[in-house]
Amino acid sequence: MLVKLETGSVLGVDAYRVVVEVDASRSGLPGHNLVGLPSARVTEGKVRIKAALRNSGFKLESRRVTVNLAPAELRKDTSAFDLPIALGTIGAYEMLPPEALEGRMALGELALDGGIRPVRGVLPVADLARKLGHEELLVPRACAAEAAVVAGLTIRPAENLMEVVRHLRGEEEIPPYEPPPQAPRPPGARVDIAEVKGQAGPKRALEIAAAGGHNLLLVGPPGSGKSMLARRLPTILPPLSFEEALEVTRIYSVAGLLGSSGLMEDRPFRAPHHTVSQAGLVGGGPGPRPGELSLAHNGVLFLDELLEFQRATLEALRQPLEDQHITITRARCTVDFPSSVQLVAAMNPCPCGHRGDPRRTCTCSNLAVERYWSRLSGPMLDRFDLVLEVGAVSFGEMIGEAPAEASAEVRGRVTRARLRQEARAGPGRCNARLSPSQLKQHCAMGPRGERILEAAVERMGLSARAMQRVIKVARTIADLEAAEQMEPPHLAEAIAYRRLLREAH
Repeated sequence: MLVKLETGSVLGVDAYRVVVEVDASRSGLPGHNLVGLPSARVTEGKVRIKAALRNSGFKLESRRVTVNLAPAELRKDTSAFDLPIALGTIGAYEMLPPEALEGRMALGELALDGGIRPVRGVLPVADLARKLGHEELLVPRACAAEAAVVAGLTIRPAENLMEVVRHLRGEEEIPPYEPPPQAPRPPGARVDIAEVKGQAGPKRALEIAAAGGHNLLLVGPPGSGKSMLARRLPTILPPLSFEEALEVTRIYSVAGLLGSSGLMEDRPFRAPHHTVSQAGLVGGGPGPRPGELSLAHNGVLFLDELLEFQRATLEALRQPLEDQHITITRARCTVDFPSSVQLVAAMNPCPCGHRGDPRRTCTCSNLAVERYWSRLSGPMLDRFDLVLEVGAVSFGEMIGEAPAEASAEVRGRVTRARLRQEARAGPGRCNARLSPSQLKQHCAMGPRGERILEAAVERMGLSARAMQRVIKVARTIADLEAAEQMEPPHLAEAIAYRRLLREAH
């Protein structure tokens, strides 16, 4: 008997339909053939499926079983096909009603005892099931929360194969998944910018960066608070919209990092170690899979000890930072991963780290400092909108009890500035993402402002990209002050964030 059912597989961050065809014939030599360009992981599933069927109580006579995974031109590389192939096999042996698999999709990896284990990419497959008009999706219990993010689809969480079979036979229904009430986050679970002692200047730069979505480079001696500042940037960013949260959740689902949680509510913060490979940072591998860049989508990518990263690894970031997505091409497929991130990096001013520190003596020669800075290319440096020197905190500031603004207060100003930008340029468009035409339309500066900018370009040797970034930062400063037009003080402050780099170099 021939049985057909549908499931899904993931390519990039999207799912595509896979038709599982199972034929169990009494003619011919007994055997089990699996076709449709399966990977070794899928082929090994034959062993798991046979053991799961046997240990679940199914005694199948020897037949010639043929399984086809269509379309055949796309390589299948997920253990999620175990459950649909097992159900198709049971149906082909006429142990399920003919209509049992209609209007349903299933996915999951089988254990040898018939248990159903979690798999990657359940959220994109759930979205695909809804688009294809299916009413029900059978998933591992551990993946039910992420599948339930998709509205208009009944999610049936299952523990084992026999439970699914009884449900399909109409003997015992699997209750639909109901999300549990969300527990309040315990006090102290969030970091807060108020915990940063002193550093009024860096806090101001952090607020500007958050308000306009600008990339930020922090330069300072060890222990000055660069990492502490960077880790508090997500706390002052506007909350994720539902569409942004769905995009982030989809990426984490594909990467297998979602766990048992549902929709992600916090902006991601990724801080890879400087030994990360190029594929680990921007994505790739045989799959390919999203890298740290895509895992930080709609959030913050923090590169601590920037100059310790391999130069080729950093250079791979240049185009994705501009395009807000990265395309990875392999022999058999081309996938596209989103990468709309806010880049924050931290580095020491010199090899010993003490250059400019009044309390410690720098032992580096000018040549050593110049060689140290040369690890960062000019084009990569141009990707930073603000470059700031972070000085050491004094003893009085460290032990002082001076009141500081909490993240909630700063986030309020940042959110209001973002709303002004969206009203001007469109939904989701912050100043850092303005196109050249929008820059010309919304960033008029007047004759005096043009003279200030011209002088800065000549003195500091700013490239065209760097000049545009100065204008965008000035527009953000004006938005924080609720100013309709950019004024010379706004431009002067924006230029100062580039001048600090020149002095540090």
